[in-house]
Amino acid sequence: MSTIRTPRRRTGIAVAAAVTAAAALTGPVSYATPAAAEKPSPGAPGLGDPMFPLDGNGGYTVDRYLLDFDWQAPKTPFEASATIKATATQSLSRFNLDFGGNTLRAVTVDGKAAGTARDGDELTVTPKSPIAKGRAFTVKVTYTADPTQTRHRDDAIEDYGWIPTPDGTVVYPQPNGARLIFPANDHPSQRAPITFRITTPKDRTAVANGKLTSRKNVSGDRVRWTYDSEQPLSTQLVQLAVGKFTMVDSTGPGGLPLRDIVPDALVEPTAKYRKLTPAHLTWLEKKLGKYPFNRYGILVGDTDLAVALETQTLSLVPKADLLGTQVDAERNLVHELAHQWFGDSVALAGWSDLWVSEGHARFYERMYSEEHGGDSFEAAMKAAYKAHDQWRRDFGAPAEPTEPNLFKRMRYDGSALVLYALREKVGDATFQQIERAWITKYTGRTASTQDYIDLASKVSGQDLEGFLKPWLYGSKTPPMPGHPDWVVDPVT
Repeated sequence: MSTIRTPRRRTGIAVAAAVTAAAALTGPVSYATPAAAEKPSPGAPGLGDPMFPLDGNGGYTVDRYLLDFDWQAPKTPFEASATIKATATQSLSRFNLDFGGNTLRAVTVDGKAAGTARDGDELTVTPKSPIAKGRAFTVKVTYTADPTQTRHRDDAIEDYGWIPTPDGTVVYPQPNGARLIFPANDHPSQRAPITFRITTPKDRTAVANGKLTSRKNVSGDRVRWTYDSEQPLSTQLVQLAVGKFTMVDSTGPGGLPLRDIVPDALVEPTAKYRKLTPAHLTWLEKKLGKYPFNRYGILVGDTDLAVALETQTLSLVPKADLLGTQVDAERNLVHELAHQWFGDSVALAGWSDLWVSEGHARFYERMYSEEHGGDSFEAAMKAAYKAHDQWRRDFGAPAEPTEPNLFKRMRYDGSALVLYALREKVGDATFQQIERAWITKYTGRTASTQDYIDLASKVSGQDLEGFLKPWLYGSKTPPMPGHPDWVVDPVT
């Protein structure tokens, strides 16, 4: 997510402790005889992430989502279902899904009606019979979706969930708004492929992550659009939009399929900057290696939200970003494209690792911008250095955010500064080796802050833990290598 504009809720320590205790009580039971069957027990209601301790769920992994949406009209509820193919990682007496705000109709497990209970965003499902560890099972949830449901954060995210447009809707799922769209294992470390089937009136187009595999006329002058995400993705990276769109197809480096999804009236006004995508891809591939997915494109958001999102293979970019100056447009476009490597292909192990994703996107955004008529990268980092102690106090250290401050300035320029310091420490050639090695090792996987520290140490041939940890976790900003004249402003 990019935040060129100045960004416009509570720490869950007690809840995290409760979740940890619950997980300990509901974990697998050990028996003296290995062949003995595991006693069924409830899956944990959350993964215990310090930012959102009840996000995600224990006891199973999702193998695939199949989402069916019978979209009707702007701001109008519609019938929906989610079919979740999963595998039990423990013997389950019951399990949870993250699901908020929609009207629940029915839940089945392997075709049989299941018991349900709702508490906030937790949907607890009790199957007719326990599910043995290692067994595949299928959950189907039918519900009424409300495409006006939003939530608000007092940081760069602003509003998220279903975001209405003049003739349809787009989705802002970050950080944990996917549960407003469909029942899910809603944590960035939990990845699965998704099949979308979206039925619309014939005068609307539906789009989603990945590849359009089918467009079929159905009864009543309606059209069913089917998309396959192709690769697994985290729920925070889901995109699903309906509107009066034009699909603009082209190709990128090496014949990469490009498809922009543009509101009809904005096709020509946004064309100049959208056509820069091949050049952006070429520039980033020289830095990071081959683009990690099968296709890419831009979804132009016809909303007033000043937030762009790195939704996988189809970045959401607000129309205002594409109707202003080229320098500002390219900063956002390169930022979201860089996320396809950092945060999308290499996913977050936990929300405290957001600095890796946003820091890298801002780092390459600013580097590109300097080379193409924008502000000095060094000057931007010097300004971030001056403010870093204040940001540490107000927003938490780069890798130690609190939930209300997750998407504040520290995760952007403040985290890019950590990478800038690392480059100054090891030199540009070694830094580039670290970046390439990170992508090579973790593409298609999740990775953590400690993984980054360990890999940087291995590639550089020096123990960087003592250097990086104060930058990432300390209460005071360390000296900037190579810049003894840089000073930090006093905290006020």
